[in-house]
Order: sequence, then C-alpha cells, then structure tokens
Amino acid sequence: MRHLKSGSKLGRNPWHRRATLRNLVTNLFEHGRITTTLTRAKAARPVAEKIITMGKRDTLHSRRQAAAYLMTPAVTDKLFGEIAPKFADRAGGYTRIIPGGIRVGDGAKVAILELVGYEFKKKEKKAARKEETTEKEAASKS
Repeated sequence: MRHLKSGSKLGRNPWHRRATLRNLVTNLFEHGRITTTLTRAKAARPVAEKIITMGKRDTLHSRRQAAAYLMTPAVTDKLFGEIAPKFADRAGGYTRIIPGGIRVGDGAKVAILELVGYEFKKKEKKAARKEETTEKEAASKS
C-alpha cells in the first residue's frame, strides 16, 4: 500500500530523478519560466521554493548548500543577487504553475512553471532580413 507517500517518482531511479529536478530548478532560476510536463512541474515546485527560502537566509552555509544543488555558479549568484531579495518580504508561494494544454507528440499534460514576478517578453522579429532580401532581389533584377 502507498499510504502517505507523497511525491512522484517520475519514472526514474533516485539519482536520475534528483538530476532531473536539479536541471529543472536551475533552468527555472536561469530563465524565470520553463515549460515542462505537469508532473515534473509539481515535483520541481517545492524544491524551487526551498532553494529560494535558502537564498533569503544568505549565510555562507546556505550559499554552499545552494551551490551544491544548482548546476552552474552563475545561477547561484543570480539566486542570491536578484531572485531571493525580490521575495524578501514574501512568506512563500514564489512560483506558479500554469496549465498549458496537451503536448502534440505524446499527449502529455504540459504546464508552465514560473517565478511569481516574472514578466514575459516576446522576442522581436527580425524585419531587417526581409528588407535586405528585397533589396538584393531588386538589385539582381536590374
């Protein structure tokens, strides 16, 4: 019986599951928003919140713990420099999960895991290339 056993195994061995969660949390802190399956988002959310709480303490011990968990030193610096101070007056609930529909390839439920203060910025389309190609076409026709 599986009574009171919380959390998902994600279909992986313990070390693979830990590596998956480390990658998800590192990418979340690096980009501010990630798209993944709903199950992975639900598994990564408490880990991310604990790491942010660790970042709010900002002691040498918490820095070493966060650096041991996160994959890159740059993300660790970003956690303690930008992310944790932003949530200094907040008592929890640093992330949100937004349902994103169903993935076309395998029918998995997709979700967006993002930090609460994240502002989505659309990428600007490169209009200069179209102008350059039309100028080149005009020059070649002449």
